[in-house]
Amino acid sequence: MSGSLLIAGSIATDHLMSFGGKFADSLVADQLDKLSVSFLVNDLEIRRGGVGANISFGLANLGLDPVLVGAVGEDFADYRSWLERHGVNCDHLRVSETLHTARFVCTTDTAMAQFASFYPGAMAEAREIELGPIAEKVGEPSFVLVAPDDPDAMKRHTQEARQRGYTFISDPSQQLAFGDGELIRELVDSAAYLFTNEYESHVLQQKTGWSAEEVLARVGTQVTTLGKDGARIQRKGEDAIEVPAAKNVKAIEPTGVGDAFRAGFLAALAWDCELEQAAEVGCVLAAYCVETVGPQEYSFTAEEFVARVRESYGDTAADQIAPNLKA
Repeated sequence: MSGSLLIAGSIATDHLMSFGGKFADSLVADQLDKLSVSFLVNDLEIRRGGVGANISFGLANLGLDPVLVGAVGEDFADYRSWLERHGVNCDHLRVSETLHTARFVCTTDTAMAQFASFYPGAMAEAREIELGPIAEKVGEPSFVLVAPDDPDAMKRHTQEARQRGYTFISDPSQQLAFGDGELIRELVDSAAYLFTNEYESHVLQQKTGWSAEEVLARVGTQVTTLGKDGARIQRKGEDAIEVPAAKNVKAIEPTGVGDAFRAGFLAALAWDCELEQAAEVGCVLAAYCVETVGPQEYSFTAEEFVARVRESYGDTAADQIAPNLKA
């Protein structure tokens, strides 16, 4: 493929804290209507995240030039610097004059119980972004990925991509839990590619009222991630392609692994690889992500990445992707 890669999706920071005791020990069952408690936490980790940012980071690490499309606050300067230093084009983000960048704040106790809040903030302004003016500056897009974001923004980007004739890729994931059938049908219908995990594929069918066959009739290709079992690729009237996960993975933390898989898959599409190879590249990038804490903390050299593809999927796969890899 030749053309820009527009990655429209959420941009957020995660503030993660640990409490050394159990929340339950501080709660009185018959006084919950008067709840007012404070917990002294042991640590604070601030991780860069958001689906759009995570996927863009992965693409840039594979040597591509993704254009991140989304809305942030004026507090985004440090995060912007990080992304730009790693090769992500942040020139076309909308910066809110009044709202902070989206933020997830979570405290976890020793029993793995959690108190969490999500502040969407500037994310709500993503619905004001037009894709056309961005494409005029960076070039006609090879594809537009519409990833989880403000629901109205996702709907607007999808509709604009259809109207302008852009190839678009649907990645509704987290929004499947909150969106109604009408919204989900709008986001999925006529997509060139549809990404879900296995559970999400069933939620999608339930909420849209479409059968598995009807979903395949409405999209070009459905890519379903299967966790430790790899990925499945389906097209109407063709046999499914099953790709196993990468070998010798030492899993540490799963946050952002699905985003890394998508980045690897999309990078291989941009290199004009076959679908099976795209899933293999996705699985290897996902392996790097799951072996680190945080969705944007992994790194590798081109040689290391090719060697891992070779180890997991053989010489032919490695030799075919090696010339494309500029990481």
